[in-house]
Amino acid sequence: MICKFDLKDLGWNDCLQEEFQPYLANGFQAGRVLAEFRNRFKVGTPFGEIWATVSGKMRYAAMERSDFPAVGDWVILESPERPTSLGSDEAMIQGILPRKSKFSRKVAGKTTDEQIIATNIDKVFLVNALNMDFNVRRIERYLTLAWESGATPALVLSKTDLCDDVQNKINQVQVTAPGVTIFPISCLTGDGIEAITAYVRPGETIALLGSSGAGKSTLVNHLLGQKIQATHEVRENDSRGRHTTTSRELFLLPQGGVLIDTPGMRELQLYGTGEGLSEAFEDIYGYAECCRFSDCQHEGEPGCAVEQAITDGSLSQERYSSFKKLQRESQYIVRKTNLHERLEEKKKWKKINQQFKEHYRNKN
Repeated sequence: MICKFDLKDLGWNDCLQEEFQPYLANGFQAGRVLAEFRNRFKVGTPFGEIWATVSGKMRYAAMERSDFPAVGDWVILESPERPTSLGSDEAMIQGILPRKSKFSRKVAGKTTDEQIIATNIDKVFLVNALNMDFNVRRIERYLTLAWESGATPALVLSKTDLCDDVQNKINQVQVTAPGVTIFPISCLTGDGIEAITAYVRPGETIALLGSSGAGKSTLVNHLLGQKIQATHEVRENDSRGRHTTTSRELFLLPQGGVLIDTPGMRELQLYGTGEGLSEAFEDIYGYAECCRFSDCQHEGEPGCAVEQAITDGSLSQERYSSFKKLQRESQYIVRKTNLHERLEEKKKWKKINQQFKEHYRNKN
């Protein structure tokens, strides 16, 4: 049986319709990437779930990994002559509609390549367990990337049933993430699940992110109302879990809206322009604006409001040190990616010139 989709259920709206308008005359079909498996993509369309691959033309024009589809992308497909179900001939992806947001991180290792986790997301649920794996500094890192993505973050503090000082940890997170919505939950008892369900609205796309063992798979099963994702117990010695979700995948929620589940992340390095820092550390930027000198480095200058805030306890030294560390990391990535972009631009024009040469060579 072919499961057909109403594109509006997947998040289709008037803005997307306007972006897609030029492709209608050529008989193309829109679809949304539900899952990615190596070089193949499972796409939701009005014809049902179909397998698709990137066209040769699109592959040739791509300069980097972000030029290829990711989970959450709206893609332009060759309109099939008949409904194409999974297992039938694959459709061709000819392009990607502009992304309104994307959550990215730097790939592991020494390279500064981008790894896109999810695109076209409205809200990001950052899941953090309240047991032994609770880490405020990690939360700051997640928040920085979440704000960078263009989506609105919310913090899900899971496993309240395994924590003896829930309110104390909530207070710590409120200092770390002022103004960010916080959901303390227990999937074992069901506490807090109803509040999360009410937070999700029809037409919105939610991405679920967090470390291994944070309880994302269990939360997914609760939100979907059925056991879709496998779950495992965490290790007793350090409360860390195994990867139970192995790939990113998009699901329709029963109450409306879309959920993108992702594998647990053991390593999360910054990527982007660094704009997420100003949102994640809004308090520090606020203090900096009150410094006597506009170019204050907060290293002993007279009239430094940041150092004064640390002295009087308004700002913790640990939070400021975390900010400086993430700031250095972000500046490094920006420098390296700018260099990378210039090199890619050179490659792009070299490829275009080569195409012109081949065209005129064949013409003569």
